[in-house]
Amino acid sequence: MPQTPPFSAMFDSSGYNRNLYQSAEDSCGGLYYHDNNLLSGSLEALIQHLVPNVDYYPDNQMRKIAPKVLQLLTEWTETFPYDFRDERMMRNLKDLAHRIASGEETYRKNVQQMMQCLIRKLAALSQYEEVLAKISSTSTDRLTVLKTKPQSIQRDIITVCNDPYTLAQQLTHIELERLNYIGPEEFVQAFVQKDPLDNDKSCYSERKKTRNLEAYVEWFNRLSYLVATEICMPVKKKHRARMIEYFIDVARECFNIGNFNSLMAIISGMNMSPVSRLKKTWAKVKTAKFDILEHQMDPSSNFYNYRTALRGAAQRSLTAHSSREKIVIPFFSLLIKDIYFLNEGCANRLPNGHVNFEKFWELAKQVSEFMTWKQVECPFERDRKILQYLLTVPVFSEDALYLASYESEGPENHIEKDRWKSLRSSLLGRV
Repeated sequence: MPQTPPFSAMFDSSGYNRNLYQSAEDSCGGLYYHDNNLLSGSLEALIQHLVPNVDYYPDNQMRKIAPKVLQLLTEWTETFPYDFRDERMMRNLKDLAHRIASGEETYRKNVQQMMQCLIRKLAALSQYEEVLAKISSTSTDRLTVLKTKPQSIQRDIITVCNDPYTLAQQLTHIELERLNYIGPEEFVQAFVQKDPLDNDKSCYSERKKTRNLEAYVEWFNRLSYLVATEICMPVKKKHRARMIEYFIDVARECFNIGNFNSLMAIISGMNMSPVSRLKKTWAKVKTAKFDILEHQMDPSSNFYNYRTALRGAAQRSLTAHSSREKIVIPFFSLLIKDIYFLNEGCANRLPNGHVNFEKFWELAKQVSEFMTWKQVECPFERDRKILQYLLTVPVFSEDALYLASYESEGPENHIEKDRWKSLRSSLLGRV
Protein backbone atom coordinates (compact mmCIF):
# COMPACT_ATOMS: atom_id res chain seq x y z
CA MET A 1 0.00 0.00 0.00
CA PRO A 2 1.12 3.62 -0.46
CA GLN A 3 3.17 4.95 2.42
CA THR A 4 3.52 1.46 3.89
CA PRO A 5 5.48 -0.68 1.43
CA PRO A 6 6.82 -3.06 4.09
CA PHE A 7 3.24 -3.82 5.12
CA SER A 8 1.87 -4.28 1.62
CA ALA A 9 4.81 -6.46 0.61
CA MET A 10 3.84 -8.92 3.30
CA PHE A 11 0.55 -9.79 1.59
CA ASP A 12 -0.16 -11.96 -1.41
CA SER A 13 -3.12 -11.48 -3.76
CA SER A 14 -5.60 -12.68 -1.17
CA GLY A 15 -4.51 -9.98 1.26
CA TYR A 16 -3.17 -12.63 3.64
CA ASN A 17 0.33 -13.08 4.99
CA ARG A 18 0.68 -16.85 5.01
CA ASN A 19 4.26 -16.96 6.29
CA LEU A 20 3.55 -14.79 9.30
CA TYR A 21 0.46 -16.75 10.20
CA GLN A 22 2.17 -20.12 9.91
CA SER A 23 4.94 -18.95 12.26
CA ALA A 24 2.50 -17.64 14.81
CA GLU A 25 2.24 -20.77 16.92
CA ASP A 26 1.60 -19.02 20.21
CA SER A 27 -2.11 -19.36 20.77
CA CYS A 28 -4.27 -18.81 23.78
CA GLY A 29 -8.00 -19.44 23.85
CA GLY A 30 -8.36 -19.05 20.08
CA LEU A 31 -6.16 -15.92 19.94
CA TYR A 32 -2.87 -15.98 18.03
CA TYR A 33 0.14 -13.86 19.01
CA HIS A 34 3.40 -12.98 17.26
CA ASP A 35 6.16 -11.39 19.35
CA ASN A 36 3.59 -10.78 22.09
CA ASN A 37 1.39 -8.80 19.67
CA LEU A 38 -2.15 -9.99 18.99
CA LEU A 39 -2.20 -11.09 15.34
CA SER A 40 -5.60 -12.68 14.80
CA GLY A 41 -8.45 -14.52 16.43
CA SER A 42 -12.06 -15.46 16.00
CA LEU A 43 -14.57 -12.73 16.76
CA GLU A 44 -16.00 -14.84 19.57
CA ALA A 45 -12.55 -15.27 21.16
CA LEU A 46 -11.83 -11.55 20.90
CA ILE A 47 -15.12 -10.68 22.60
CA GLN A 48 -14.53 -13.27 25.31
CA HIS A 49 -11.06 -11.83 25.85
CA LEU A 50 -12.62 -8.46 26.70
CA VAL A 51 -15.31 -9.77 29.06
CA PRO A 52 -14.41 -9.27 32.74
CA ASN A 53 -13.98 -12.51 34.67
CA VAL A 54 -12.52 -13.70 37.93
CA ASP A 55 -8.99 -13.33 36.59
CA TYR A 56 -9.57 -9.75 35.50
CA TYR A 57 -11.57 -8.64 38.53
CA PRO A 58 -11.48 -10.91 41.60
CA ASP A 59 -14.20 -8.76 43.13
CA ASN A 60 -17.11 -8.05 40.80
CA GLN A 61 -18.31 -5.04 42.76
CA MET A 62 -18.78 -1.86 40.70
CA ARG A 63 -16.40 0.06 42.94
CA LYS A 64 -13.65 -2.34 41.91
CA ILE A 65 -14.18 -2.08 38.17
CA ALA A 66 -15.31 1.58 38.17
CA PRO A 67 -11.80 3.05 37.57
CA LYS A 68 -11.30 0.87 34.51
CA VAL A 69 -14.77 1.57 33.12
CA LEU A 70 -14.33 5.30 33.74
CA GLN A 71 -10.96 5.25 32.02
CA LEU A 72 -12.52 3.50 29.02
CA LEU A 73 -15.43 5.96 28.83
CA THR A 74 -13.12 8.97 29.19
CA GLU A 75 -10.89 7.81 26.36
CA TRP A 76 -13.91 6.93 24.24
CA THR A 77 -15.56 10.33 24.68
CA GLU A 78 -12.29 12.16 24.03
CA THR A 79 -11.29 10.18 20.94
CA PHE A 80 -14.70 9.48 19.40
CA PRO A 81 -16.99 12.23 20.76
CA TYR A 82 -19.18 12.20 17.64
CA ASP A 83 -20.41 8.70 18.54
CA PHE A 84 -22.46 10.36 21.26
CA ARG A 85 -24.45 12.55 18.92
CA ASP A 86 -26.64 9.48 18.69
CA GLU A 87 -29.37 9.81 21.32
CA ARG A 88 -29.22 6.12 22.25
CA MET A 89 -25.47 6.28 22.78
CA MET A 90 -25.77 9.39 24.94
CA ARG A 91 -28.59 7.84 26.97
CA ASN A 92 -26.53 4.70 27.65
CA LEU A 93 -23.49 6.79 28.53
CA LYS A 94 -25.46 8.86 31.04
CA ASP A 95 -26.91 5.73 32.60
CA LEU A 96 -23.50 4.11 33.04
CA ALA A 97 -21.97 7.38 34.23
CA HIS A 98 -24.70 7.68 36.87
CA ARG A 99 -23.93 4.19 38.17
CA ILE A 100 -20.22 4.99 38.44
CA ALA A 101 -20.85 8.37 40.07
CA SER A 102 -22.95 6.77 42.78
CA GLY A 103 -19.74 5.44 44.30
CA GLU A 104 -16.89 7.52 45.68
CA GLU A 105 -16.66 11.33 45.52
CA THR A 106 -13.60 11.12 43.25
CA TYR A 107 -15.60 9.21 40.67
CA ARG A 108 -18.39 11.79 40.76
CA LYS A 109 -15.96 14.61 39.96
CA ASN A 110 -14.29 12.67 37.16
CA VAL A 111 -17.63 11.69 35.63
CA GLN A 112 -18.85 15.28 35.79
CA GLN A 113 -15.65 16.50 34.13
CA MET A 114 -15.93 13.87 31.40
CA MET A 115 -19.55 14.77 30.60
CA GLN A 116 -18.86 18.52 30.56
CA CYS A 117 -15.94 18.05 28.17
CA LEU A 118 -18.06 15.90 25.85
CA ILE A 119 -20.94 18.39 25.82
CA ARG A 120 -18.53 21.24 25.00
CA LYS A 121 -17.10 19.31 22.06
CA LEU A 122 -20.53 18.45 20.68
CA ALA A 123 -21.72 22.05 21.08
CA ALA A 124 -18.62 23.34 19.25
CA LEU A 125 -19.25 20.83 16.46
CA SER A 126 -22.86 21.97 16.08
CA GLN A 127 -21.76 25.62 15.90
CA TYR A 128 -19.13 24.78 13.29
CA GLU A 129 -21.65 22.90 11.13
CA GLU A 130 -24.07 25.83 11.37
CA VAL A 131 -21.32 28.16 10.09
CA LEU A 132 -20.57 25.78 7.20
CA ALA A 133 -24.26 25.65 6.31
CA LYS A 134 -24.51 29.44 6.40
CA ILE A 135 -21.47 29.86 4.16
CA SER A 136 -22.85 27.30 1.72
CA SER A 137 -26.30 28.90 1.57
CA THR A 138 -24.92 32.37 0.82
CA SER A 139 -22.45 31.32 -1.89
CA THR A 140 -23.15 32.69 -5.36
CA ASP A 141 -21.48 32.41 -8.73
CA ARG A 142 -18.92 35.13 -9.52
CA LEU A 143 -20.52 35.68 -12.92
CA THR A 144 -23.78 36.68 -11.26
CA VAL A 145 -21.87 39.31 -9.29
CA LEU A 146 -20.12 40.57 -12.42
CA LYS A 147 -23.46 41.19 -14.11
CA THR A 148 -24.67 43.41 -11.28
CA LYS A 149 -21.41 45.03 -10.14
CA PRO A 150 -18.89 46.68 -12.48
CA GLN A 151 -15.57 44.84 -12.48
CA SER A 152 -13.64 48.06 -11.87
CA ILE A 153 -14.94 48.32 -8.31
CA GLN A 154 -14.62 44.64 -7.44
CA ARG A 155 -11.84 43.44 -5.19
CA ASP A 156 -9.40 40.69 -6.04
CA ILE A 157 -7.25 38.63 -3.68
CA ILE A 158 -4.21 40.92 -4.06
CA THR A 159 -6.18 44.00 -2.98
CA VAL A 160 -7.30 42.09 0.11
CA CYS A 161 -3.88 40.60 0.88
CA ASN A 162 -0.87 41.70 -1.15
CA ASP A 163 1.57 39.54 0.82
CA PRO A 164 1.65 35.90 -0.40
CA TYR A 165 3.25 34.74 2.86
CA THR A 166 0.36 36.14 4.88
CA LEU A 167 -2.16 34.47 2.57
CA ALA A 168 -0.40 31.11 3.02
CA GLN A 169 -0.68 31.56 6.79
CA GLN A 170 -4.39 32.35 6.58
CA LEU A 171 -4.96 29.30 4.36
CA THR A 172 -3.23 27.25 7.05
CA HIS A 173 -5.70 28.64 9.61
CA ILE A 174 -8.61 27.38 7.51
CA GLU A 175 -6.99 24.00 6.91
CA LEU A 176 -6.24 23.33 10.58
CA GLU A 177 -9.67 24.50 11.73
CA ARG A 178 -11.46 22.22 9.28
CA LEU A 179 -9.14 19.30 9.99
CA ASN A 180 -9.80 19.66 13.70
CA TYR A 181 -13.50 18.93 13.26
CA ILE A 182 -13.01 15.68 11.33
CA GLY A 183 -13.62 12.75 13.67
CA PRO A 184 -11.68 9.48 13.24
CA GLU A 185 -14.96 7.59 12.93
CA GLU A 186 -15.70 9.55 9.75
CA PHE A 187 -12.92 7.65 7.98
CA VAL A 188 -14.62 4.39 8.91
CA GLN A 189 -18.07 5.57 7.89
CA ALA A 190 -16.73 6.98 4.61
CA PHE A 191 -15.81 3.50 3.38
CA VAL A 192 -17.71 0.93 5.42
CA GLN A 193 -21.37 0.61 4.52
CA LYS A 194 -21.71 -2.84 6.05
CA ASP A 195 -20.33 -4.56 9.09
CA PRO A 196 -16.61 -4.95 8.24
CA LEU A 197 -16.69 -8.44 9.77
CA ASP A 198 -19.98 -9.63 8.30
CA ASN A 199 -20.77 -8.91 4.66
CA ASP A 200 -24.43 -9.79 5.11
CA LYS A 201 -25.28 -7.42 7.94
CA SER A 202 -25.82 -3.70 7.66
CA CYS A 203 -23.64 -1.77 10.09
CA TYR A 204 -25.25 1.66 9.81
CA SER A 205 -28.97 2.09 9.73
CA GLU A 206 -28.70 5.86 9.40
CA ARG A 207 -27.05 7.98 6.72
CA LYS A 208 -23.27 7.94 6.95
CA LYS A 209 -22.08 10.78 9.18
CA THR A 210 -19.17 12.17 7.19
CA ARG A 211 -20.24 15.81 6.95
CA ASN A 212 -16.98 17.31 8.18
CA LEU A 213 -14.83 15.09 6.00
CA GLU A 214 -16.94 16.00 2.97
CA ALA A 215 -16.81 19.71 3.87
CA TYR A 216 -13.02 19.52 3.91
CA VAL A 217 -12.93 17.98 0.43
CA GLU A 218 -15.32 20.72 -0.73
CA TRP A 219 -12.92 23.33 0.68
CA PHE A 220 -10.11 21.91 -1.49
CA ASN A 221 -12.35 22.23 -4.57
CA ARG A 222 -13.37 25.75 -3.64
CA LEU A 223 -9.76 26.86 -3.23
CA SER A 224 -8.86 25.41 -6.65
CA TYR A 225 -11.74 27.27 -8.29
CA LEU A 226 -10.90 30.46 -6.38
CA VAL A 227 -7.34 30.37 -7.74
CA ALA A 228 -8.59 29.81 -11.29
CA THR A 229 -11.18 32.58 -10.91
CA GLU A 230 -8.66 35.12 -9.65
CA ILE A 231 -6.36 34.34 -12.60
CA CYS A 232 -9.04 34.40 -15.31
CA MET A 233 -10.84 37.54 -14.10
CA PRO A 234 -8.36 40.35 -14.93
CA VAL A 235 -8.85 41.90 -18.36
CA LYS A 236 -5.20 42.81 -18.88
CA LYS A 237 -2.60 40.17 -19.62
CA LYS A 238 0.00 41.66 -17.26
CA HIS A 239 -2.48 41.54 -14.39
CA ARG A 240 -3.21 37.88 -15.06
CA ALA A 241 0.53 37.14 -15.16
CA ARG A 242 1.00 39.00 -11.88
CA MET A 243 -1.79 36.93 -10.30
CA ILE A 244 -0.17 33.67 -11.44
CA GLU A 245 3.19 34.70 -9.93
CA TYR A 246 1.41 35.72 -6.72
CA PHE A 247 -0.16 32.27 -6.33
CA ILE A 248 3.16 30.58 -7.12
CA ASP A 249 4.64 32.44 -4.13
CA VAL A 250 1.65 31.49 -1.97
CA ALA A 251 2.05 27.83 -2.95
CA ARG A 252 5.78 27.87 -2.22
CA GLU A 253 5.15 29.25 1.27
CA CYS A 254 2.47 26.60 1.85
CA PHE A 255 5.12 23.98 1.04
CA ASN A 256 7.56 25.56 3.51
CA ILE A 257 4.90 25.62 6.24
CA GLY A 258 3.92 21.97 5.63
CA ASN A 259 0.48 22.84 4.26
CA PHE A 260 0.41 20.32 1.41
CA ASN A 261 -3.38 20.41 0.98
CA SER A 262 -3.52 24.11 0.09
CA LEU A 263 -0.39 23.66 -2.03
CA MET A 264 -2.06 20.96 -4.13
CA ALA A 265 -5.32 22.93 -4.37
CA ILE A 266 -3.42 25.94 -5.75
CA ILE A 267 -1.50 23.80 -8.25
CA SER A 268 -4.77 22.13 -9.30
CA GLY A 269 -6.38 25.53 -9.88
CA MET A 270 -3.45 26.73 -11.97
CA ASN A 271 -3.55 23.53 -14.05
CA MET A 272 -7.27 23.79 -14.85
CA SER A 273 -7.82 23.99 -18.61
CA PRO A 274 -9.26 27.56 -18.62
CA VAL A 275 -6.01 28.72 -16.94
CA SER A 276 -3.45 26.51 -18.67
CA ARG A 277 -4.73 27.52 -22.14
CA LEU A 278 -3.79 31.21 -21.52
CA LYS A 279 -0.51 30.85 -23.44
CA LYS A 280 0.12 34.57 -23.92
CA THR A 281 -0.32 35.12 -20.19
CA TRP A 282 1.97 32.25 -19.19
CA ALA A 283 4.62 33.58 -21.60
CA LYS A 284 4.99 36.58 -19.30
CA VAL A 285 5.40 34.43 -16.16
CA LYS A 286 8.70 33.27 -14.67
CA THR A 287 7.75 29.63 -14.22
CA ALA A 288 10.94 28.20 -12.67
CA LYS A 289 9.47 28.24 -9.14
CA PHE A 290 6.21 26.74 -10.36
CA ASP A 291 8.07 23.93 -12.13
CA ILE A 292 9.79 23.04 -8.84
CA LEU A 293 6.43 22.91 -7.01
CA GLU A 294 4.87 20.77 -9.73
CA HIS A 295 7.84 18.41 -9.46
CA GLN A 296 7.27 18.10 -5.69
CA MET A 297 3.61 17.19 -6.23
CA ASP A 298 4.19 15.05 -9.34
CA PRO A 299 1.71 12.13 -9.23
CA SER A 300 4.13 9.69 -10.94
CA SER A 301 5.46 6.73 -8.94
CA ASN A 302 2.45 7.04 -6.62
CA PHE A 303 3.35 10.62 -5.58
CA TYR A 304 6.85 9.55 -4.54
CA ASN A 305 8.23 13.11 -4.28
CA TYR A 306 5.28 14.30 -2.21
CA ARG A 307 5.46 11.30 0.10
CA THR A 308 9.15 11.98 0.68
CA ALA A 309 8.38 15.61 1.55
CA LEU A 310 5.52 14.52 3.81
CA ARG A 311 7.79 12.14 5.72
CA GLY A 312 10.27 14.99 6.16
CA ALA A 313 7.55 17.28 7.52
CA ALA A 314 6.30 14.51 9.84
CA GLN A 315 9.83 13.98 11.17
CA ARG A 316 10.26 17.71 11.68
CA SER A 317 7.00 17.75 13.61
CA LEU A 318 8.23 15.02 15.99
CA THR A 319 11.34 17.03 16.94
CA ALA A 320 9.71 20.47 16.71
CA HIS A 321 10.74 23.29 19.03
CA SER A 322 7.94 25.62 17.91
CA SER A 323 4.28 25.35 16.88
CA ARG A 324 5.13 26.31 13.31
CA GLU A 325 7.48 23.32 12.96
CA LYS A 326 4.70 20.98 14.16
CA ILE A 327 2.40 21.75 11.21
CA VAL A 328 1.72 18.79 8.91
CA ILE A 329 -1.32 19.14 6.66
CA PRO A 330 -1.41 16.20 4.23
CA PHE A 331 -2.83 16.23 0.71
CA PHE A 332 -6.17 15.00 2.01
CA SER A 333 -7.60 13.33 -1.09
CA LEU A 334 -4.51 11.13 -1.34
CA LEU A 335 -4.74 10.25 2.36
CA ILE A 336 -8.35 9.17 1.82
CA LYS A 337 -7.28 7.14 -1.23
CA ASP A 338 -4.52 5.40 0.76
CA ILE A 339 -6.91 4.43 3.55
CA TYR A 340 -9.53 3.31 1.04
CA PHE A 341 -7.14 0.98 -0.78
CA LEU A 342 -5.76 -0.36 2.47
CA ASN A 343 -9.32 -1.12 3.55
CA GLU A 344 -10.33 -2.66 0.22
CA GLY A 345 -7.04 -4.37 -0.64
CA CYS A 346 -6.63 -6.46 2.51
CA ALA A 347 -9.08 -9.06 3.77
CA ASN A 348 -10.95 -8.38 7.02
CA ARG A 349 -10.79 -12.08 7.87
CA LEU A 350 -8.04 -14.61 7.33
CA PRO A 351 -8.78 -17.88 5.47
CA ASN A 352 -9.29 -19.63 8.80
CA GLY A 353 -12.03 -17.15 9.73
CA HIS A 354 -9.94 -15.17 12.21
CA VAL A 355 -10.08 -11.38 12.29
CA ASN A 356 -7.10 -9.91 10.39
CA PHE A 357 -5.81 -7.81 13.25
CA GLU A 358 -2.75 -6.71 11.30
CA LYS A 359 -4.89 -4.90 8.74
CA PHE A 360 -6.80 -3.03 11.44
CA TRP A 361 -3.58 -2.11 13.24
CA GLU A 362 -2.31 -0.50 10.03
CA LEU A 363 -5.59 1.37 9.50
CA ALA A 364 -5.44 2.61 13.09
CA LYS A 365 -1.83 3.68 12.59
CA GLN A 366 -2.66 5.90 9.60
CA VAL A 367 -5.73 7.44 11.23
CA SER A 368 -3.85 7.98 14.52
CA GLU A 369 -1.07 9.82 12.70
CA PHE A 370 -3.68 12.07 11.09
CA MET A 371 -5.31 12.66 14.49
CA THR A 372 -1.96 13.91 15.84
CA TRP A 373 -1.50 16.31 12.94
CA LYS A 374 -4.99 17.80 13.19
CA GLN A 375 -4.59 18.77 16.85
CA VAL A 376 -1.77 21.27 16.19
CA GLU A 377 -2.56 24.85 17.20
CA CYS A 378 -2.10 27.33 14.34
CA PRO A 379 0.71 29.73 15.40
CA PHE A 380 -0.17 32.51 12.95
CA GLU A 381 -2.25 35.56 13.78
CA ARG A 382 -5.76 35.45 12.33
CA ASP A 383 -6.82 38.11 9.83
CA ARG A 384 -10.62 38.13 9.75
CA LYS A 385 -10.81 40.20 6.56
CA ILE A 386 -8.64 37.76 4.60
CA LEU A 387 -10.37 34.71 6.05
CA GLN A 388 -13.79 36.15 5.20
CA TYR A 389 -12.70 36.72 1.61
CA LEU A 390 -11.26 33.21 1.19
CA LEU A 391 -14.35 31.55 2.61
CA THR A 392 -17.15 33.62 1.10
CA VAL A 393 -16.09 35.45 -2.07
CA PRO A 394 -18.02 34.09 -5.08
CA VAL A 395 -16.07 31.97 -7.56
CA PHE A 396 -16.65 31.11 -11.21
CA SER A 397 -18.32 27.87 -12.22
CA GLU A 398 -16.45 25.73 -14.77
CA ASP A 399 -18.46 27.22 -17.65
CA ALA A 400 -17.87 30.75 -16.41
CA LEU A 401 -14.13 30.02 -16.17
CA TYR A 402 -14.04 28.91 -19.79
CA LEU A 403 -16.00 31.96 -20.86
CA ALA A 404 -13.64 34.30 -19.00
CA SER A 405 -10.65 32.46 -20.48
CA TYR A 406 -11.99 32.80 -24.06
CA GLU A 407 -12.78 36.47 -23.46
CA SER A 408 -9.19 37.05 -22.30
CA GLU A 409 -7.46 35.04 -25.01
CA GLY A 410 -9.67 34.13 -27.96
CA PRO A 411 -10.51 30.59 -29.12
CA GLU A 412 -7.78 28.81 -31.07
CA ASN A 413 -9.85 26.30 -33.05
CA HIS A 414 -13.37 25.59 -34.25
CA ILE A 415 -14.24 23.52 -31.18
CA GLU A 416 -13.29 26.38 -28.85
CA LYS A 417 -15.12 28.91 -31.05
CA ASP A 418 -18.32 26.87 -30.94
CA ARG A 419 -18.06 26.51 -27.17
CA TRP A 420 -17.36 30.23 -26.76
CA LYS A 421 -20.48 31.13 -28.74
CA SER A 422 -22.55 28.66 -26.75
CA LEU A 423 -21.28 30.02 -23.43
CA ARG A 424 -21.85 33.65 -24.43
CA SER A 425 -25.40 32.76 -25.37
CA SER A 426 -26.22 30.72 -22.27
CA LEU A 427 -24.37 32.76 -19.63
CA LEU A 428 -24.47 36.30 -21.00
CA GLY A 429 -27.48 36.16 -23.33
CA ARG A 430 -25.30 37.31 -26.24
CA VAL A 431 -24.79 35.84 -29.70
